[in-house]
Amino acid sequence: MKVLIVGNGGREHALVWKIAQSPFVSRIYCTRGNAGINRVAEAVDIDPTDVERLARFAEEEGIDFTVVGPEAPLVKGVVDAFEKRGLMIFGPSREASRLEGSKAFAKRFMERHNIPTAEYATFEDPEEAKEYVKSKGAPIVVKADGLAAGKGSVVCTTQEEALRTVDRFMREGVLGESGKRVVIEEFLEGEEASYIVMVNGDTYVPLPTSQDHKRLLDGDRGPNTGGMGAYSPTPVIDEITERRIKKEIVERTLKGLKEEGIYFRGFLYVGLMITEEGPKVLEFNVRLGDPEAQPILMRIKNDFLKVLMDFYEGKRVYIEEDERWALDVVLASKGYPEKPEKGFEIHGIEEAESEEGVVIFHAGTALRNSKVITSGGRVLNVCAYGRTLKEAKERAYRAVSKIHFEGMRFRKDIGDKAFRYLS
Repeated sequence: MKVLIVGNGGREHALVWKIAQSPFVSRIYCTRGNAGINRVAEAVDIDPTDVERLARFAEEEGIDFTVVGPEAPLVKGVVDAFEKRGLMIFGPSREASRLEGSKAFAKRFMERHNIPTAEYATFEDPEEAKEYVKSKGAPIVVKADGLAAGKGSVVCTTQEEALRTVDRFMREGVLGESGKRVVIEEFLEGEEASYIVMVNGDTYVPLPTSQDHKRLLDGDRGPNTGGMGAYSPTPVIDEITERRIKKEIVERTLKGLKEEGIYFRGFLYVGLMITEEGPKVLEFNVRLGDPEAQPILMRIKNDFLKVLMDFYEGKRVYIEEDERWALDVVLASKGYPEKPEKGFEIHGIEEAESEEGVVIFHAGTALRNSKVITSGGRVLNVCAYGRTLKEAKERAYRAVSKIHFEGMRFRKDIGDKAFRYLS
């Protein structure tokens, strides 16, 4: 079988790594790729958001199955373009992708279908938005309506910060069209977690649980990012909480989509805050999370390509989970997330990969004169297995210590939030 992975980051490297293990794969392709992906997959020099060109390539090359990694191609309608040609592709349609493509749409959807989430208001006028902030006070959350690569959600601890964020998004246009409309939400207290399921209409299958670390600095300080690390499973989601997530969020979402005539097939990511009242939705994504995908895919034991294809065809599937923990530390560039510095040689990857239980997924890397260099904000995902979370963390950080590039930054506390649940 010929398989195409759309995207070129750490999540896509993990997908390539996992799917390449299937005995059904004869050739695997990836759009653009990176220094790690291109060791396994054949690079396709097409922008992931050039959906018509991608569909033509898949048709002409005889691609049997396509998996979409990032959100931008989904929101642009890559699934619609493929399905128009009768091609098999795993991901939601353009219409279904509005759950991620528009925060305002997602909040209204949750309101219509009684899905627990934060109180909110939507604004297209910056002065009205600022008046709302003044009436509510801080802490408060300001979100850009459109896609912003993890940079469009700002937890504002002061009223001044919230007013400044409204100006930056709506007046200064730092996020382009994505920030012209904003959603302002109440600040929810609790523990964040990620719950990702595979969906095919009425049917869903949960993937292993995980917890992301979105803030740049240790102790959940600094600006939000695309994610600075993750681990799986997470004790934050216990059996009782998981039952509530399924009943009050996932199943209501699927029922709501059906009632509105929207067919959803793909990954549904529920970003959660586990509050004293129970789980509430912070955001919906319509793809695997990044960096959650990396430890999640490491812990799936069965043939993931076969699982995806069987599920696509409506067959019953199950996920066999590795009993080990998996933990992912993101190595980022200086200046990330605002203005990452790029083009520096990376040293020590092979030495780090030789550590027991360690797997390294490339994100923002490229080859220059046979040397691996930084080419993005998030550069590498240093991941490790462990019989315990403590062992997984120690192995990952031991591998991190072997890697060096100019301006390298990372959080030192990935996974620490779980230890109080495990003692």
